[in-house]
This record gives sequence, C-alpha cells and structure tokens, in this order.
Amino acid sequence: MGFPRLLLVTTILGICQTAQTQSPTYGVGRTPTAEEIRAWDIAISPTGKELPSGQGTAKEGAVLYVRKGCAACHGATGSGAHAPTLISRKGTQTASSVPCLAPCVNDSNAMGVHSPFATTIWDYINRGMPLGKEGTLSPNEVYALTAFLLYKNDVIKEDEVMDAQSLPKVKMPNRDGFALPPEWKHGTPRLEGYANPGK
Repeated sequence: MGFPRLLLVTTILGICQTAQTQSPTYGVGRTPTAEEIRAWDIAISPTGKELPSGQGTAKEGAVLYVRKGCAACHGATGSGAHAPTLISRKGTQTASSVPCLAPCVNDSNAMGVHSPFATTIWDYINRGMPLGKEGTLSPNEVYALTAFLLYKNDVIKEDEVMDAQSLPKVKMPNRDGFALPPEWKHGTPRLEGYANPGK
C-alpha cells in the first residue's frame, strides 16, 4: 500500500472514529461528583466563610517558617531574598538590591500586608506554598503561618489565635487601598471604558 492510499485510509478511519464518538452532547466527559467539586472549590473569599476549622498562633508559625523551608526562598527574616518580601524590615522604605521574582514585592510593599484582606494570605499559603509541595500544609499550619506573617508585620499581637472566626476580622493596613469593581450586569462592559464585544 503506497503512502497516498495509507494516508487516505487513515483519514477515513479517523473521521469514522470521530463521528462514532460524537453524539448530540459530544459524548465526552461526565458530571463531576460532589466530592470532586468540593476538592476543586478551595478559594477563600474576603468574608472567610469557606475557611476550614483549625487554628494557629504566631509562635507556632515561627517554628513552621523554618521547618517548612519558607526561609530558603523568602529569607530568614522574611525579606532580602529572591522570593517576594513577606516581612518588612523596620524603617526600610526602599526596594531590596537583591533581584527578585516577578511580581517583585519588596520592603516598600511587603506581600504579607499588601492584601486588603487577611483571608487572602491564608488562601495563597494554602494553595501555593511551599513551592513544589503546594497543598500539603494542614489548616492549622496555614493559620499559624498566616498569624506569624501578620504578627511580624505589626498587624496582630503575638498571642492572638487565628481561626475561621478571627482571621476575617483582622483589619489589614491596606484595607482601604483597594476598591472592588462594581457588580457586572449582563450586556454592559466588564470595566468602564472598555468596548462591549456583545454590541
């Protein structure tokens, strides 16, 4: 069988196979189970209503910061390393001279207190840390690390317990530095000044 005939046969078989697997609903996929949806739905809102049970303190977080390897990327004091600054150095308002990963957040804008909501810190640590072992921290460990960052940035006291009730109530230094976008209504531009592709 020559190459053109082989190509023709392969194409026809491919089309037949595709047609056979396609139904009015395309015949692919399935409805996820409630457990699968729960596993994917891990984002924490500013209200913190999705926070799990558990608790932690800054003292517990200080131990975890070293044990879980946070210092390797963020520095022993939470600043001056290649990863974004987590703890502002007192009296320092200039960017570090050490090159850092984008987005570069240094002493003048510490990641630990940049967010308007303390729940954002919990959410980020829970989903994205430690690098290469994301999602391995327990809720207690995430609460403790969050408390440690909040304490070291002078947002809470060292003995304050962070949990699902107390964390959303923390008043962040940059709370008023952000504005939520207006609620979107169907048929309107998503952001003011942007063209509406539906028109």
